[in-house]
Amino acid sequence: MKAQNNEFFHKNSELSMEFSKYILEHPEIEELLTEEKTIVFLPEFDPELKEFNLKMAKDIEAEGEKVLYVRIKQVFPKISSRLVGVEVE
Repeated sequence: MKAQNNEFFHKNSELSMEFSKYILEHPEIEELLTEEKTIVFLPEFDPELKEFNLKMAKDIEAEGEKVLYVRIKQVFPKISSRLVGVEVE
């Protein structure tokens, strides 16, 4: 169970970094983000993580806090570098 929780933490951390990049490219979304809400990712491509995050969100809401759900349909594969045509002499 602990190993799975660590895996989910790692996956959520990656989604958080990607969401931060997305916000930089789509500043209109930033107005939806407030310190009063906890962001919870619902990745459609990862049913286990989605279920884990939904349970976590329900626990947060049960404590009287607000949640902002972010549905994600897919994530493109990682690209190690955006550089093209590099020549080293």
